[in-house]
Amino acid sequence: MTVAFLSGKRRRAAAALGAVSAGLLVLSACDKPTPLATVTVGTTSVNTEAACYNDGNAVKESEVQDCLNEKADKSITVAPDDKVRFGVDPEIAENGWTIFIGGERAEQEPYHKTYRSIPASAFFTSPTTGEPSRSAQVSIVETTGKKLTGIWHFKLAQD
Repeated sequence: MTVAFLSGKRRRAAAALGAVSAGLLVLSACDKPTPLATVTVGTTSVNTEAACYNDGNAVKESEVQDCLNEKADKSITVAPDDKVRFGVDPEIAENGWTIFIGGERAEQEPYHKTYRSIPASAFFTSPTTGEPSRSAQVSIVETTGKKLTGIWHFKLAQD
């Protein structure tokens, strides 16, 4: 009886090929993650994937308001004199993004850089009543022209 043996070099090559094939198979079963948005206050940061995202295409008009009204999963504590730093992935900045507070647009023109800083005090006055509040839901909304393509939510809470 004869047995075919592979040399050590061929065994390692076959094992490497098998590992690469298995890795590609596992990766092909995963969903592509959405771009990240980050909020930093002092030395504390939180980041999140999009609450609504359609792989860079417009979110359906019928879903936009519901998505804007979703509650934030991520929260960060701020003092009124802190700076709130927002960061987005380059692909979000390329399209443009705006800040929404409590589901309402807070600025008209989209911003096209990956980073910006805003005083925390800007977020704790109700846009409708003018009354001070202890927390605010802040959303980063990616836009392509007039269409919304992604929405990320954060809760800012005063300490």
